[in-house]
Amino acid sequence: MTPLRQIHAVAVPLPGANIDTDQIVPARYLQKPRSANFADFLFRDLRSDAQGQPRHDFALNEPAYAGAGIVVAGANFGCGSSREHAVWALHDAGFRVVIAPSFGDIFHANALKNGLLPVRQEQAVVDRLLRQLRQTPGASIEVDLVAQSLRGPDGERSAFAIQPFARHCLLEGLDEIDYTLAQVGLIQSFERTLA
Repeated sequence: MTPLRQIHAVAVPLPGANIDTDQIVPARYLQKPRSANFADFLFRDLRSDAQGQPRHDFALNEPAYAGAGIVVAGANFGCGSSREHAVWALHDAGFRVVIAPSFGDIFHANALKNGLLPVRQEQAVVDRLLRQLRQTPGASIEVDLVAQSLRGPDGERSAFAIQPFARHCLLEGLDEIDYTLAQVGLIQSFERTLA
């Protein structure tokens, strides 16, 4: 994984509550290998109409949000099935952070394991950020994992919490396997004490 310390990026507003993993990546794409660019499938049914034409009322189709790296979403983002593909699609599309009042539990765990930072914020903070992003399309948010804070387009700062192990792995760019491999010396030393 690529280490994540700080990101200052355009943020896209997706204000609806209960955006589920089937909306993030429709089920028909789940048989694709991980090597596929899952960004191509991100919000496919919300971004396009039945004829495959872009829907102009969907934020990710607006030029102001091209290259966005942060999503600000409504409550319970990533609810639904346990598909890891939803995180892959967001990550492959260049998103590194999702800010929401709450997340689906499995989505939250999958995000942390795949280099995507889920940031929980009070509803009032999310509402303020969404309002600013709608008023100024293309506005940026800064997220600092080192300081565990974010700064909205208006400059106001908010703190966020994260589990220490998840924070360490994101800061260092380690998935759980990488972390375990980094401990091989300690593991071997412990095993020798058992012999």
